[in-house]
Amino acid sequence: MRLFVQLSWYFRREWRRYLGAVALLIIIAILQLIPPKVVGIVVDGVSAQRFTPQQVLMWVGTIALIAVVVYLLRYVWRVLLFGASYQLAVELREDYYRQLSRQHPEFYLRHRTGDLMARATNDVDRVVFAAGEGVLTLVDSLVMGCAVLIVMSTQISWQLTLFALLPMPIMALMIKRYGDRLHERFKLAQAAFSSLNNRTQESLTSIRMIKAFGLEDRQSALFAADAADTGKKNLRVARIDARFDPTIYIAIGMANLLAIGGGSWMVVHGALTLGQLTSFMMYLGLMIWPMLALAWMFNIVERGSAAYSRIRAMLAEAPVVNDGAEPVPEGRGELTAAISEFRYPQAAHSALGEVHFHLKPGQMLGICGPTGAGKSTVLSLIQRHFDVTQGDIRFHGIPLTHLQLDSWRSRLAVVSQTPFLFSDTVANNIALGRPNATQDEIEHVARLASVHEDILRLPQGYDTEVGERGVMLSGGQKQRISIARALLLNAEILILDDALSAVDGRTEHQILHNLRQWGEERTVIISAHRLSALTEASEIIVMQHGHIAQRGEHDDLVLQSGWYRDMYRYQQLEAALTDAPEMPEEAANA
Repeated sequence: MRLFVQLSWYFRREWRRYLGAVALLIIIAILQLIPPKVVGIVVDGVSAQRFTPQQVLMWVGTIALIAVVVYLLRYVWRVLLFGASYQLAVELREDYYRQLSRQHPEFYLRHRTGDLMARATNDVDRVVFAAGEGVLTLVDSLVMGCAVLIVMSTQISWQLTLFALLPMPIMALMIKRYGDRLHERFKLAQAAFSSLNNRTQESLTSIRMIKAFGLEDRQSALFAADAADTGKKNLRVARIDARFDPTIYIAIGMANLLAIGGGSWMVVHGALTLGQLTSFMMYLGLMIWPMLALAWMFNIVERGSAAYSRIRAMLAEAPVVNDGAEPVPEGRGELTAAISEFRYPQAAHSALGEVHFHLKPGQMLGICGPTGAGKSTVLSLIQRHFDVTQGDIRFHGIPLTHLQLDSWRSRLAVVSQTPFLFSDTVANNIALGRPNATQDEIEHVARLASVHEDILRLPQGYDTEVGERGVMLSGGQKQRISIARALLLNAEILILDDALSAVDGRTEHQILHNLRQWGEERTVIISAHRLSALTEASEIIVMQHGHIAQRGEHDDLVLQSGWYRDMYRYQQLEAALTDAPEMPEEAANA
């Protein structure tokens, strides 16, 4: 029942719908009390030969009319009640999605995609079912049950009513016990479903790799294990669920046995008429639904409560990066980083230390270094995916922690090292940040990213569907489309996180040439493993073990001993060997 308390905020807001549905349920309950009374009157009248056929038909017509009215009223309350519960589903999913969009990478380090999807679909459905069907069964069982008890007690015999309902307290205790156990078991079952959802999501997104490595049997075995565990936990839920109906039917059977035995004795001794006993048994039959509804209500409400606790746990998580209060000042500004230390949440060691740089509008910063040196971490801090542990990053002289996140990120255009394309057309993927962009604007940035000719060679050009995650495109094409998407934003600061790794040297040179023309007054930050991408940078910082090992312009760094010069020479030699023509066989044998 705690779920109704937790959802009281919604019930108060939608009180008109719920009150209207409850009022109609009460009217229906009252109308359903009339036919058993009419049947008792007809039985006594026919037994005493006091009713004519016309009178019998009149009472039968009354019952038929009541049935039609009840049908119409049931239609109306279903629209009111279930309409309100479906609106709750919309709001919960909107709140949930908004919460997910506010979270930062640290949140997604702790929560897997499949689990998040399960909470947004399966758990929300359970809550909504409880807010609709649960409210219905609660109100209907209470109204109908109380109304029938009152009529049986006042209109027929309170002694027989009390005698017939002796099994009910035992039934209520058993149902309460089942409900508590159901809550815990269903929570475990939902967690198992989340794990199964995770396995499904990971398998589908990595299906090409699975097939390339021949891991189909292994993944199938892992999926089967998760499915078996989910089935086992749901079976434990079903075992509890299966105990509700037998308990109720046994209680109802005992009540009928007591009612027939006690009622027959009362008829024989003249305390009741045969028609009254008939009406009493029909009323007792009406008690079957409230009892079943009560058990059903406990079932779905406990399921909904377990699901809602999982949703609330996610909605209660505050973002690790707090929003600032100041908007970003108008105009182009200088970006200054003074990072004394940064460590990831729950990490034992620092990821960065003593990283300092200063960028004026129109300058280009190159960041390089071996794998794991901290290049992407620096870019994440600039985007405020995390906050600096010691020190700060400033724009217009204002710490980023003081700036509004949306305002700050609107100044950034980012191309990550793992480009993501939606299952949509090429044009719509490029225009993701500016849906209203014209075709000319889309083609202009595609030319800047050196992908226009590639797009024209696709089956439908810019209207070609790229498939899920851009499956029909090469890695280089996906990177260049992502660059075009970033350029279309026309942002003040462009961040390229190893975004040219999948393109050839000639295309890379053309893109960088176009970027220099595009970004004359814009700040560009490029992280790259291929050092040819950084030759035109205003300053290059070489990261090693989270610190700046070298810094300067390209021409200066190639003259200094260190990682940059060694790597640059290695890459130049590698490029020369790759581009060298093959030696003729005759020359090789000479």
